[in-house]
Amino acid sequence: MSRFSAFILLLMVAVGVHQSSGVEVKVNDKNGTLCLSASLMVNFSISYETTDKMMAVVEIELPSKVSANDSVCGSNSSVLKLEFESGHSWTMNFITNGKTYEADSIIFSYNLGDSKVFPNSSSNDTLSVTVKPHIIDVDTDTSYSCKSSDMIQAKSVNQTLWNVVIQAFITNGQQSTNYTSCAADTPTAAPTKPPVTTPSAPTTPVPTPTLPDPAVGKYNVTPENSTACLLAQFGLRLGIKLGGKYEEMNLNSSKVSATGGCNVNSSELVLESDTMNIKMTFTNDTKKFRLHAFEASGTTSSGAKFSDGNSSLSLWEASVGNSYMCNKEQNYTITEDLFVFTFQLQIQPVGVKKGAFSTAEECFLDSDLSFLVPIAVGVALSFLIILVLISYVIGRRKSRTGYQSV
Repeated sequence: MSRFSAFILLLMVAVGVHQSSGVEVKVNDKNGTLCLSASLMVNFSISYETTDKMMAVVEIELPSKVSANDSVCGSNSSVLKLEFESGHSWTMNFITNGKTYEADSIIFSYNLGDSKVFPNSSSNDTLSVTVKPHIIDVDTDTSYSCKSSDMIQAKSVNQTLWNVVIQAFITNGQQSTNYTSCAADTPTAAPTKPPVTTPSAPTTPVPTPTLPDPAVGKYNVTPENSTACLLAQFGLRLGIKLGGKYEEMNLNSSKVSATGGCNVNSSELVLESDTMNIKMTFTNDTKKFRLHAFEASGTTSSGAKFSDGNSSLSLWEASVGNSYMCNKEQNYTITEDLFVFTFQLQIQPVGVKKGAFSTAEECFLDSDLSFLVPIAVGVALSFLIILVLISYVIGRRKSRTGYQSV
């Protein structure tokens, strides 16, 4: 029986890990009425300096047990503050104009003095990073929903949000059953969403033409009289926010000129098309390579010119000698006003041999093991049923023995 119990306990622990629903928080106003609701999952990748002057990276997740006591609801601005463990906190600030609301900023504070999370840290300080999330133009009285992962970059911290359902500025004490979905969950959705209508609305808005997935292009950097030193293939879409207006545009791979260069510790890929110019800079050490900088400029479909970029990224990391692959759609917040969506991505900026990709290191979404969850649940339930039946039979036998001995 002890072996059965141990095995079932192991299965139940495994199931619990895979079925983790993240953080669920309800915030009430001073009158005790629900004013903000949030359910989300967040992972953090944090780099810090150790006592031996080396850089270390830790990965943690926002725990399910948090304190939201310092969260506040207001008429024009609200704050969701989640405090956890030894002096860490994650804060999302919301603002509204009465018709829509958005997440104005995320502030993540982490305590380097927490030796369990940051072993051998050279500092005991509590540091903070502030980033701009891509949660904008959410209609009032609707919940923002985004199942897809959204990675937000900062100098020393990468944050990945997914399975997000948030409603700020709840007015009637009840969370809305209407949702405003993120662009990543609706890849063929129009760049601008139509207004919310009710059955009694006199007219139906004309749908805006959809934006199809971008075609996958294959690019390489080949120095003169040499073989390729950088290989890349992907479909790419930009999201640009200018003057409060958000637009998306695809990179037309059939009209792209690819150039660049490769050095010992860095390489560049420059893509020029009729509507946009992209420059990607990769760095590498003896072990890993990563996307360090992303710059974009061009003209949107409405004729607006844009130019933006970030030179402190840490994306698409893989071992030197391998390639990085992510077939599923990914979206990245490059700056407050620039967002990148990739499709069927594979890239190798260093260590290319014979002009072909080396072994691919897959991204998290490509290696999704969620199909194991129902199997584990079924096995665990089966063993629980068997235990109940065994316990029932043993109990019946004991009761009969006791009756016969009277």
